[in-house]
Amino acid sequence: MSKGLDTSFLVQAEVVEHPDHAASRRLLDELLDVGEPLALAPQVLAEFVHIVTDPRRFARPLDVHDATARAEQWWQGREITQVFPSDESTRVFLHWMREHRLGRKRLLDTQLAATYFCAGVRTIVTTNARDYGVFACFELVGP
Repeated sequence: MSKGLDTSFLVQAEVVEHPDHAASRRLLDELLDVGEPLALAPQVLAEFVHIVTDPRRFARPLDVHDATARAEQWWQGREITQVFPSDESTRVFLHWMREHRLGRKRLLDTQLAATYFCAGVRTIVTTNARDYGVFACFELVGP
């Protein structure tokens, strides 16, 4: 079964200047070395481009062209299973927002969790396990 990639992990694995780059890159290399199938949703890529181009976060942010090229490489990767939001995942997202009484800062993570859940993904590779622990239905893997 595929492991879903979270934006936080993807950013750390790709941005060399990130303090936790080496640890995330090691985990990514381990996953790829054993042929672990990885899942990726389009919303991760949008958030990835948004973050890695932000000059307030990084001294040397990527420009939008380079960030989009990296996102496209991920999306087209042979180890990647592309998963998409659906009617079902939108219903789960809305249900989880109500059920867990989540606020506006939890929208993107909850939508991603619902997308992965409805696609059969039960493991998320993340550097922010607290974002997904509330759902109690995922194995969380981090560097």
